[in-house]
Amino acid sequence: MKTIAKTSFAVAALVAGTIGTAEARDQLRIVGSSTVFPFASYVAEELGATTKWPTPVIESTGSGGGMKLFCAGNGLDTPDITNASRQMKVSEFERCQENGVTDITQAVIGYDGIAFAQSKDNDPINLTREQITLAVAKEVPQGGKLVPNPYKNWSEIDSSLPDREIIIYGPPTTSGTRDAFEELVMEAASEEIDGYGGEYTKIRQDGVYVPSGENDNLIVQKLEQNTDAFGIFGYSFLEENEDKLQGAKIDGVAPEADAISSGEYPVSRSLFFYIKNSHADDVPAMSDYVELFMSEKMIGEIGYLKGIGLIPLPKDVREDMRERVAEREQLELSDLK
Repeated sequence: MKTIAKTSFAVAALVAGTIGTAEARDQLRIVGSSTVFPFASYVAEELGATTKWPTPVIESTGSGGGMKLFCAGNGLDTPDITNASRQMKVSEFERCQENGVTDITQAVIGYDGIAFAQSKDNDPINLTREQITLAVAKEVPQGGKLVPNPYKNWSEIDSSLPDREIIIYGPPTTSGTRDAFEELVMEAASEEIDGYGGEYTKIRQDGVYVPSGENDNLIVQKLEQNTDAFGIFGYSFLEENEDKLQGAKIDGVAPEADAISSGEYPVSRSLFFYIKNSHADDVPAMSDYVELFMSEKMIGEIGYLKGIGLIPLPKDVREDMRERVAEREQLELSDLK
């Protein structure tokens, strides 16, 4: 696959207000999730190779960063599409509305699992969400109160775990993968751990959890260098590097495609992109790109994107989503609650 050119139009996006601040353009501009980036890049390359349109410009900003740019306004110096590894938040929807971005279509492209991965040089490991939470949380319950996390080795959390340093390379706060990890691991586990008294998602900042940017390949490289460490990223990156890495079982279930699509794997999620419909007339490439992305050729059971790690939606769900997107069904606040 050719390398996609990247550019940053963050400054322009943040000052843009209304459509017409820039001339109509042929080249589609996309921002957002590092997890969705490989899939969007594949579609972008195909669009550039098989149509009259230039290959779209894609920037991996993280889901949160992409939403900020996307919702900044309707100007043509703002992104046309933003990718996300979690659903748009209510606060992001409201920010879009405040800035005049009111006609948005949500597309679900498939499933992904969040892998908690390590080097293949290590023995396989089975971790619970409770154990992972106690490893990454800023505070843990002890003696009836929350105290700064003292755990430095996995065996200190549970004697059945290896006597091995806790170090975790993970996504930053702008990442949808981090949002999903906090929800699917930490929120779920903390409700079951005595002492938290409900949902807890604060991640420690003492050097044990290392935010590693929006480049998941960088985490892969770090796991090769430090065999004590674990990394948090999307399943597609684990599958792509299965010769070097292995995913931990979580609550007894391995991160595998069938377990993710069935929901058996407890850290599974949907992947999205969002379309700024106000750009349709002035960025005509958007229509062909969206149609190509939602096609069976890309997201179907034998689609190209399955070959690089996307887990397809069930056929009936796929067909329904394709129809909704083709009709540019407008996203409503009630869809996000």
